[in-house]
Amino acid sequence: MSRLSRRAVLAGGAALAARPAFGVALPPVTTSSRIEALLGRMTVTEKAGQLTLMASAIGGRAATALNPPGTGPSAEAQLSAAREGQLTGIFNGEGSAWHRRLQQAAVQSRLGIPLIFAADVIHGFRTIFPVPLGEAASFDPDLARRTARAAAVEASAAGIDWTFAPMVDIARDARWGRAVEGSGEDVLLGRLFAATRVAGFQGRDLAAPDALAACAKHFAAYGAAEAGLDYNSVDVSERTLRQVYFPPFEAAFGAGAPTVMAAFNELSGIPATANHWLLTDVLRGEWNFRGLVVSDYTADEELIAHGYARDGRDAARLAFLAGVDMCMQSGLYRDHLPALVEAGAVPMARLDKAVRRVLVLKAAVGLLDDPFRRLAPGREKRFVGLPAHRALAREAAQRSIVLLKNEGGLLPLRPGQRIALIGPFAAGPHDLIGPWNVYGDDREAIDLATGLGAGVTVAPGSGVETVLPGGIPAAVAAARAADVAVLAIGESQVMSGEAQSRTEITVPAPQLELVRAVAATGKPMVIVLSTGRALALDDTVLAARAIVVGWFLGSESGNAMADVLRGRVAPSGRLPVSFPIESGQVPYHYDHKPTGRPASNGAPVAYKARYRTVPNAARFAFGHGLTYGDITYGPIILDPVLAWDGKIEVSAVITNRGHRAATEVAQLYVRPHSASVTQPVRRLIAFQRLDVPAGGTATAAFTIRRQDLAFVGVDKRAVTEPGAYDIWVAPSAEAGAPATLLLGAPA
Repeated sequence: MSRLSRRAVLAGGAALAARPAFGVALPPVTTSSRIEALLGRMTVTEKAGQLTLMASAIGGRAATALNPPGTGPSAEAQLSAAREGQLTGIFNGEGSAWHRRLQQAAVQSRLGIPLIFAADVIHGFRTIFPVPLGEAASFDPDLARRTARAAAVEASAAGIDWTFAPMVDIARDARWGRAVEGSGEDVLLGRLFAATRVAGFQGRDLAAPDALAACAKHFAAYGAAEAGLDYNSVDVSERTLRQVYFPPFEAAFGAGAPTVMAAFNELSGIPATANHWLLTDVLRGEWNFRGLVVSDYTADEELIAHGYARDGRDAARLAFLAGVDMCMQSGLYRDHLPALVEAGAVPMARLDKAVRRVLVLKAAVGLLDDPFRRLAPGREKRFVGLPAHRALAREAAQRSIVLLKNEGGLLPLRPGQRIALIGPFAAGPHDLIGPWNVYGDDREAIDLATGLGAGVTVAPGSGVETVLPGGIPAAVAAARAADVAVLAIGESQVMSGEAQSRTEITVPAPQLELVRAVAATGKPMVIVLSTGRALALDDTVLAARAIVVGWFLGSESGNAMADVLRGRVAPSGRLPVSFPIESGQVPYHYDHKPTGRPASNGAPVAYKARYRTVPNAARFAFGHGLTYGDITYGPIILDPVLAWDGKIEVSAVITNRGHRAATEVAQLYVRPHSASVTQPVRRLIAFQRLDVPAGGTATAAFTIRRQDLAFVGVDKRAVTEPGAYDIWVAPSAEAGAPATLLLGAPA
């Protein structure tokens, strides 16, 4: 028997064909008959209208700043399009009153098909929660379910039926600004947060008045853009797609997401928006996805700029035949599908499939039964900005904060200390809620100065990217008069997000000059970082005794950070992305391959896989985060042999030798000693949040089965191979010593 056939035993290939359908459940017979009756009465022009989604003529607060500039229709023109059946819905509209006007126009159309109202509800509606990357630092997927549920309650009260979230792209290049919208670099975190966010948005019943239909985006591999440049080309292997970039989408669909958005990027030479293999062969054929595929903003039209389509007509044909059902913003389907069908270039059967999917979605969210179910007068006032939602925002922000460093127990701050709060993010209603907010408002959020309260001296010191005249001398004076200096520095919220790629992922130079000047006073420094990505921290920053990552924490930003700094709440967040030593290391992710010449983390050795100046390691590893306790891990306890159809328990005792209770996130990593496809140096397969009392212990316990050791094999299907594996129970991806586990062969 050959080595491959002996080792490469399929773990899940047979289950693929039996996989249940992903997406919207088929409607009841009565609804299905109604949909077929509507289809039978529609003209081709009306069908094209059902596939046309446009930006609202009256936009949500920040909507016009979030997409490329353009000249959109007037409100009257959009109302007219609704009456004529030339519009399936709008997105990012302003409030329930405007949505009611549009819906009233739509139900007056010849067939009375209601509009669907969509929005980018990414991390909150009016109550804003931490940016998704920050929330992933909680390592608590259920927290994401709860915040998504609250966001859905608020957004649906404004008449919104459908959110373009969650973003489930794995992002491993910190230069890419849209990493802020996802869950970081790890596949397991990506899968878990994708599923729970879908569950939170949709609730128990998609037709309930407080439910939002979810849309997993961007399909696929948008996070792998070359050089971290937004919209750039992607060229990755099919194995990497299946091992890294596909699993969070499968998790979202498994949780019931009824829609998916095609990505902007090309994928190995074929733009995702026109990629038949991706949108039809994989999504529909392999995964049996029955839901709706929507383009991203004008992405079908952008096939021309890609050099893939000749003109708008060709772009519409290519995108539609590849599998994009609904056209967002370009209007190409409305303008060209009727003629394409008439010319025989697009089959009527394909057109009917797409329209049927739209109608099934509208039925699923309850619009065919009651077009005004989310538009009742007074709902917006009753459900937006609830005190319970603000309390949840504070909790979510607290749990998203990551303590990177705390030399000498500088934190928590002691009562009575004189505090100099310095930096461009110290005070003011700005840069609190983070990027990708259509409806949030920094003026409704709490800044750090307010959160810390009385007795704090505030000195901005510098702008975000500019020198502030007289700023540094004033900041130095404030530091000298204080017992401790808290420096709120980092990125502004416009430095992260879409179209905000950076070549250097560092704190801007004017702020570093400020830090150096304050450090020269000799006063103890606490650095509080605002960021939407991993940062390469300058030695000036690293010299601070305490460093805290605050991301963009949302409406309760200042209160939550003050809770942690003052010790009312203990830090419990962990990094969902690796912080590299230098910008030039990116893309960097903890689960990289060892290469044939792996480098150790010790003294440099020539002709190994490392840079001239830094090791191939992180400054702060994925999973890293400190507590206010003193945590140590005991040796790994396990049965060293795992039977092929069995399971074993793996555990380690965690001791808190400190004087404060702590929440520890124990992480379980694996690596095979050898495999038919090279494997990462470590791969996260499980984690646990554990409360460890002061002076006490807790046990991290995990169950391992052979399926947990599976990977995408030579034939691009899931395999598990017998043999020896390293197992870590550790506080981060670059900590701890492994134990060895032997997986037995099948009987």
